[in-house]
Amino acid sequence: MIHCNRSTLAHMRAKASDKSQSRAVVDLLRRLLGNRSRDFIVSVNRTLSNDTLDVCELRSAKNNKILAVGSTGVAVATGIYNYLKYFCNCHVSWSGDQLNIPRPLPPLTGVLRINTPHRFRYYQNVCTQSYSSVWWDWPRWQMEIDWMALNGINLPLAFTGQEVLWQEVYLSLGLNQTELDRFFTGPAFLAWNRMGNLFQWGGPLPQSWHVKQLYLSFGMIPVLPAFSGIVPEGITRLFPQANVTKLNPWSHFNCTYSSAYVLDPRDPLFQRIGALFLTQVIKEFGTDHIYNTDTFNEMVPASSDPAYLASISRAVFNTMTSVDPQAIWLMQGWLFISNPSFWKPDQVKALLHGVPLGRMIVLDLFAESMPVYSSTNSFYSQPFIWCMLHNFGGNSGLFGTVESINSGPFNAIRFPNSTLVGLGLTPEGIEQNPVIYELMSELAWRKEPVNLSKWVSLYALRHYGSMDENLTAAWQLLFHSVYNCTLPQYKNHNRSPLVHRPSLRMQTDIWYEPTDFYKAWKLLFEAAPGLATLETFRYDLVDVTRQALQLLTTEFYKEIRNAFQVNPNLRVMPDVDELARNSYISLYLVQKNYNIMQLCNVNRKTNC
Repeated sequence: MIHCNRSTLAHMRAKASDKSQSRAVVDLLRRLLGNRSRDFIVSVNRTLSNDTLDVCELRSAKNNKILAVGSTGVAVATGIYNYLKYFCNCHVSWSGDQLNIPRPLPPLTGVLRINTPHRFRYYQNVCTQSYSSVWWDWPRWQMEIDWMALNGINLPLAFTGQEVLWQEVYLSLGLNQTELDRFFTGPAFLAWNRMGNLFQWGGPLPQSWHVKQLYLSFGMIPVLPAFSGIVPEGITRLFPQANVTKLNPWSHFNCTYSSAYVLDPRDPLFQRIGALFLTQVIKEFGTDHIYNTDTFNEMVPASSDPAYLASISRAVFNTMTSVDPQAIWLMQGWLFISNPSFWKPDQVKALLHGVPLGRMIVLDLFAESMPVYSSTNSFYSQPFIWCMLHNFGGNSGLFGTVESINSGPFNAIRFPNSTLVGLGLTPEGIEQNPVIYELMSELAWRKEPVNLSKWVSLYALRHYGSMDENLTAAWQLLFHSVYNCTLPQYKNHNRSPLVHRPSLRMQTDIWYEPTDFYKAWKLLFEAAPGLATLETFRYDLVDVTRQALQLLTTEFYKEIRNAFQVNPNLRVMPDVDELARNSYISLYLVQKNYNIMQLCNVNRKTNC
């Protein structure tokens, strides 16, 4: 594997001392394991790695304890979680934890060494906060940061709290509060405000929002925000000579709530505003020298001239380096996917080469389905991170591309003259399909693809802490059906009639065989009597049942649509009994005297 331009990225290291990182892992284990955390001895020693790649070594110690030594706190947490998964059959995820830890801890023979071939393991999408975490309190953020550490994340996006800094910058330039209220959206829509797509909607921001968000702490190597050129309309009042362009409305919003004002990066005012903001960011949060901004997210540049595009990226980068000479620009590669008719090879190369090689990292944002590195000669020699997007719009629904994510990162490593520097998770919404994120996170610490059949069998074991063969069989079926979408360029937008506006023209195609899915549902249902009190099982049973009901709704919808097409004047009610027989539903609902209402009662009694 080629670790491209390593010298330009070597300064990107966590600033916390080894002792501080060790203490952070101890605190994590205490929150996660309670008194059993005392069974682990942790130590961070950054000299354990001589090539900036994380490593953790675990061995048995006296009194049935496990000693874990790693190059960073993240490496230690990941190493311990690997031990908990594969030696203690434990599981930690958004859907619940299964932490029935053996007593005493299973001993290790010799040294268990866990290491990664990837410099960076990136996490989050600019949309994630709006879809998933906008209303989180500190305890929920703490749980997420713990999950990140356990799963090896060392490069998280850290955008929370920036609006208070933007407010300070714009007020210092002379804008008034009314103009700012017209610029910022409400908290739930800040993702699109930051990308220049949306304004005012759901706003203005309450002042308490700014204060509370500043209390959040950052860890690992946080990716901080930089200036993209999107400005409030009030800038045109204060600086009438500035080169500001008003863009067309975005999506289906009218110009009241969209139509961004974009300051040309070549205008001196761009550098002034960008430098003011980045100075405030670094003053407030410190820096690990990596910043994200996206200049043309789902927006068309004013010109396709390569010279123009190169000048734009050069100006943006120069604004960063004017404040931080060691700045690295992290850029989402989504623009190349969303508008391929504009971003042809000359345009892509010009934008990327406006920044010195090695000083920009590109997120290949949707690489599991639509990789860009392979059609751009590895982003024309700029470093990139292979990312799994997986979820669009925070949709609920079972979905995965397990074959693709099991092979894709390794294909990227083997690509001629590869400039791959890491793997990433970039879902728009989280807290869904935890199995996919555990698999993808684990692949960042593997040197070759896993045996998916074996992997998912072990997942079922640790997920439930049970060796029930029905559970293993159910997960094998799920991995061969709903979690194995092989349709090229498929985007995970929930297409169920349950969540769409009424229409007789809905797309109802699915990528898997419903019969296999229903069999998996049946197997999980049969296991319910013995596992109904288990948090992870309850979540899965409800989630799989929800997916089954979506499938059944789709069948109802098809019956209605087909009948209407035969006779538009006919009032249609599908034969529920016939549909149930055809789709196995009657078998499941009577199996062992269970029915949906009884299942709901179980969930209520167990606080599901």
